[in-house]
Amino acid sequence: KEQKPERNLQSIAEERVGRRLKGLRVLNSYWVCEDSTYKYFEVIMIDPFHKAIRRDAKINWICRPVMKHRELRGLTKAGKSSRGLGHGHKFNQTQGGSRRACWLRKNSLKLRRKR
Repeated sequence: KEQKPERNLQSIAEERVGRRLKGLRVLNSYWVCEDSTYKYFEVIMIDPFHKAIRRDAKINWICRPVMKHRELRGLTKAGKSSRGLGHGHKFNQTQGGSRRACWLRKNSLKLRRKR
């Protein structure tokens, strides 16, 4: 039986590019082509210190320090799909950000102070 990676290949490709080009931010990526051995993805990267990006109100959210290495934390579209986020109401085992957070919330007893 073939052993498959836990995350999809697109997310792994984004991570590899993000590690190489540390000064740029990964916005997203898309599939380009594939052959019998490899899949090829094009990764869209943004320079957060470019004046055109900083002045544009629609995209300057990526210049904030909290947006560093989104691809390593699974915050791009490909990363979110492997984490099981954003698939609708039937996929509620990842409610609250992750499977672990959901499990912890459902399995811990919370008692109010005055009872």
